[in-house]
Amino acid sequence: MTKTHLGHRARKRFGQNFLHDEFVINDIVDAINPQPGQALIEIGPGLAALTEPVVERSQHLTVVELDRDLADRLEQHPFLASKLNVFRGDALKTDFRQFYQGQPLRVFGNLPYNISTPIIFHLLEHLEVIGDMHFMLQKEVVERLAAEPNSKAYGRISVAIQQACAVEPVLMVPPGAFIPPPKVESAVVRLTPYTESPYPVHSRSDLQKVCLMAFNMRRKTIRNNLKQLCTDEQLEQLGIDPNARPETLSVADYCRLANWYTEQQQAHE
Repeated sequence: MTKTHLGHRARKRFGQNFLHDEFVINDIVDAINPQPGQALIEIGPGLAALTEPVVERSQHLTVVELDRDLADRLEQHPFLASKLNVFRGDALKTDFRQFYQGQPLRVFGNLPYNISTPIIFHLLEHLEVIGDMHFMLQKEVVERLAAEPNSKAYGRISVAIQQACAVEPVLMVPPGAFIPPPKVESAVVRLTPYTESPYPVHSRSDLQKVCLMAFNMRRKTIRNNLKQLCTDEQLEQLGIDPNARPETLSVADYCRLANWYTEQQQAHE
């Protein structure tokens, strides 16, 4: 199969950087390990750098593509057209439950850097139908997803993702693997949703709300950042030091806080 760029020019507004390095592509596809019969969904297939080798192994694939030209090309592709279900739409507005037919979805993609975090947050709302996710992201985003407490990279995204998924950085990808080469390093991460989270929460949106407030000013103490939410005594009852800084609290601490907050809201209803 020839790897042409199909005469398509990368569009800045879609954050398009196209993968072209064969070795890197093979490593990514090996990490995904697609099999026939699986419900594979690719977000933003672009010029089909991952699409072609995944389809070779799986024989069928659903792709979510916003760019009309690229969607047209995929639907007319001499090798791929018959093996693809091309869903035209914005991944951020797509209900992924519609692709579920009894097989857990295996979602993957080289995500546009400008919307990668919102897409991951959007997918957290569909976890009951997702088996795993493999994404190419900016290296620093992968570091944030996997970060431990007491590190610079640790923040609300780390907490939200680690509550819901096991996070595993899989491989590093140099800028030269793309056309045009981005100014940043990239990495591939595997996110596997927990069937039962080690950190159960009543409400993920309450967890996000608490984390937004807590990490709003990283240099301030938890007491300061959460003063509209709870008192020192309430923090201490939850086993949290009011003088602690936000990045020193564990995922479990934030989940306890979020559950307490949800219960308070319900008590006042």
